[in-house]
Amino acid sequence: MDLMTILLLILFLFPMLNYWIFKDAGEESYKALIPFYNYYVWLKIIGKPWWWLLLMLVPFINFFMVMLMLVQTALSYGKNKLHEQALAVLIPIVYIPYLGISEKEKYTRPENRVKVVKSQLREWTDAIIFAVVAASIIRIFMIEAYTIPTSSMEKSLLVGDFLFVSKLSYGPKLPNTPLAFPFVHHTLPLTQYTKSYVEWIKWPFYRFPGLTTIKHGDVVVFNYPDGDTVALKMQTQGYNSLIRQYGRERVWNDKFNFGDIVSRPVDKRENYIKRCIALPGDTIQIIDEVVHINGKALDFPELSQFMYRVKTDGNPINKRLIGKLDITEDVQMTENGDQILTLTTESAAKLKQLPNVLSVEKIIQPKGFWQPYIFPFDSTYNWNVDNFGPLYIPKAGATAQLTLTNLTLYQRIITAYELNSLEVKEGKIFINGKESSSYTFKLDYYWMMGDNRHNSADSRFWGFVPADHIVGKAVFVWLSLDNNKSLFDGKIRWGKLFRTIR
Repeated sequence: MDLMTILLLILFLFPMLNYWIFKDAGEESYKALIPFYNYYVWLKIIGKPWWWLLLMLVPFINFFMVMLMLVQTALSYGKNKLHEQALAVLIPIVYIPYLGISEKEKYTRPENRVKVVKSQLREWTDAIIFAVVAASIIRIFMIEAYTIPTSSMEKSLLVGDFLFVSKLSYGPKLPNTPLAFPFVHHTLPLTQYTKSYVEWIKWPFYRFPGLTTIKHGDVVVFNYPDGDTVALKMQTQGYNSLIRQYGRERVWNDKFNFGDIVSRPVDKRENYIKRCIALPGDTIQIIDEVVHINGKALDFPELSQFMYRVKTDGNPINKRLIGKLDITEDVQMTENGDQILTLTTESAAKLKQLPNVLSVEKIIQPKGFWQPYIFPFDSTYNWNVDNFGPLYIPKAGATAQLTLTNLTLYQRIITAYELNSLEVKEGKIFINGKESSSYTFKLDYYWMMGDNRHNSADSRFWGFVPADHIVGKAVFVWLSLDNNKSLFDGKIRWGKLFRTIR
């Protein structure tokens, strides 16, 4: 029985707890056992309008509505104290039948209830609790605010952009760690390393139906796949990257530089935002910076950026012009005086027209030049940021043949994402103790890349993004701030406000 079936079954059975409540309210008890109709009767005896039934049809909102109905049921028995109402919500399977069975508990019709005058403290407490619960439901299941922290998506999205991420688009997922401090991610406010969540309750991955599916070119927010393990003093660097660079022994033992090593559940890993380039079942290849999907070349995103080598006649490019061309990445100088600039195609064309500019050439890492920090970190695959692949993007249910050569491509999927044990003994591959020459994937995977192609830590550096890491679709920028300027000197980018994300 899957999780969705369990949740629907709970909603189906909940009104049946009112078997004895219905009798106290003057209704026949058997009505509590009639599916759907029992909700209508329940609303009537707690004095709520019939159209609340319509809200019961909305996923995850219906659970919130049931909580409200439980509280109203407790109020019908004179349970006005906060802890009494909490009992109705937390242990309804015990508390609601108790109210109906106990001879000392008396039902009062809604119109006859004595109006309780609440203290100002109680009024504020109730309002705050309601606001926190409602806002948490919206944030977890519907839409969440997000801020662009790095330049990996420039110029499509800018550092300092504040945007909304729709979780309804691809379907909201149940939080893996439901017991957490509200409105923060993985660390408590005003602390440096204290966890904002506890793992007493862990829910498995489940995604509710969404309005659409991920498509090529969507701008997607997801949990950082390489963030399952974190060195607390170097959280901006992937743990596996640190291991490759410094060695496991130093990373684990050098607390001064690396801090404690902690693991994080999927929903508490860092949020990243990139553009989806390849979908499950696709084959991706990058040839001289041009992405090919299933053999077909893709157009560059409209505002994508690359690094260019700019050679001048000795006169440097005017700083004012650099600002006018909206060149926001730092200018680098080579030993021979050339400048390395990060440019859009349009900015590069304008620079070429300057009288002091001799050439503007895009920097491309040649085919066959191996960059060891590029996935899969194996010299057998001599890939780099500009020439990469071909690589198959796994699809749920698809089977890949495994060899000692290609195992590095899928090893992290098999172990970290799909939680199998994997060993290589005497030249043979063993998965969960069984010799294996193939593997069938359980999840869909995606390939994400930033529009700022030479300054983006994306799938080229850490590989596939599993389906259970997908958070939502970036849809709308409501505010844009330039962190390098003051409020009186153009801090608010007025022309970048209230724009949809393409």
